[in-house]
Amino acid sequence: MQDAKPSVLKIAREGRDDEQATPLDLGERVRELRKARGWTLEQAAQQVGLARSTLSKIENGQMSPTFEAVRKLASGMGISIPQLFTAPRGDKVLARRSITKSGDGKPLVTTTYEHEMLATDLSQKQMMPYRAIVRARSIDEFDGWVRHDGEEFMYVLSGSISFYTEFYEPVEMTRGDSAYYDAGMGHNVVSVSQEDAVILWVTSLQ
Repeated sequence: MQDAKPSVLKIAREGRDDEQATPLDLGERVRELRKARGWTLEQAAQQVGLARSTLSKIENGQMSPTFEAVRKLASGMGISIPQLFTAPRGDKVLARRSITKSGDGKPLVTTTYEHEMLATDLSQKQMMPYRAIVRARSIDEFDGWVRHDGEEFMYVLSGSISFYTEFYEPVEMTRGDSAYYDAGMGHNVVSVSQEDAVILWVTSLQ
């Protein structure tokens, strides 16, 4: 006997506090998300992998979507299934924006990295993005592990690196490779390519 698929309602409730979340009409929610992305009905249908007629019926409340259709909607719009069923927690749009032209970031140079801090004109950010040239060529150049609060995302823009972490074996990474990790875990990066590697880091500040 095959296991039954979880219901859409059950999936929508996972990972959130029902007392703080306000359920929305799914059709209206899908339409709002589509328009917020500037998609036509045809563009949205292609993006999420549903027939245009199916998407239209969902938006107009003429069809109750299957779990698979809900999964495609959430995945195609880049959100989780609970977010598809949950109202935003506030109506206020902060409209924050920061553009950093190439080479205009704030420099921060250490013995192992040459950082270019991005979006420095925004205060109280939830994330800290920065571009880094990895000058270190050996783990011995570091004075112990780098560690700090939050989580971190790293993307290799050019060159190759060895990514050292406290509880794992070193991993060699090259252009296009990425890592997401707990920044409280000790970590260091060294260049192993002929040229110094360049990486993009985004650190959460929560």
